[in-house]
Amino acid sequence: MKVVNIGNIKIGEGLVLIAGPCVIENEEITYRTASCIKKITDELEIPFIFKSSYDKANRSRIDSYRGPGLEEGLRILSLIKRKLNIPITTDVHCRTEVDSVREVADLIQIPAFLCRQTDLILSCAKTGLPINIKKGQFMSPQDMRHVIQKVESVKDAQIILTERGTFFGYNNLVVDFKAIPVMQGFGWPVIFDATHSALDANFVPCLVRCAVACGVNGLFLEVHPNPKEALCDSANMVNLDDLYNILRLAKKLLLAHSNFSLGSR
Repeated sequence: MKVVNIGNIKIGEGLVLIAGPCVIENEEITYRTASCIKKITDELEIPFIFKSSYDKANRSRIDSYRGPGLEEGLRILSLIKRKLNIPITTDVHCRTEVDSVREVADLIQIPAFLCRQTDLILSCAKTGLPINIKKGQFMSPQDMRHVIQKVESVKDAQIILTERGTFFGYNNLVVDFKAIPVMQGFGWPVIFDATHSALDANFVPCLVRCAVACGVNGLFLEVHPNPKEALCDSANMVNLDDLYNILRLAKKLLLAHSNFSLGSR
């Protein structure tokens, strides 16, 4: 498997965390969340990339909160990156924003609903930054091979794939954990989004354990200091107070997984 380099972080070696609030609500909440996650991951020695969105362009309702917008959102992300000295990722929904995002982000995320949009994928790949592509809920893991080929058509591409569940009827997702080794078989690291896959924060710890046991290369968690008051995805997000124990157990499972060899007794 190829290793994706993001600053000093090597995705594909050990377990990486991508985490933060779903959307930027304001500077104070976003900075406080990033700072607290950094303290936890520093203690647990888990490499950390901060994620939050400046504009959730795919909200279901017209009156749903989308974020502060491109300019203010990137200002806040840039401040967090500079003050906390951590890498940043955010999602891009249209080609016109790619050049602005590349000035701040260390990793560009392509949302699940847009994972087949060739022009957007190529625009992001041409920035020279690593690209994290979330597998659409409507896609099989095998079909992500074609998405990878689009990115690999650009020289020196670096790719991460994120599993985030599959449609199971209306308004429900299930996770087929075979997707992790299947997509790793394409030669690039795989991240598991436990919050969107769960649709309910109560199930996040269980799904995290499953993914780590399957040998995933990293976790994606949306985290908030008070999920009930969050302006987006409140049901899914992990409470900041619960993050330490979730990651501590994941780290223990990672150690067990790394010591396990097939056929051992």
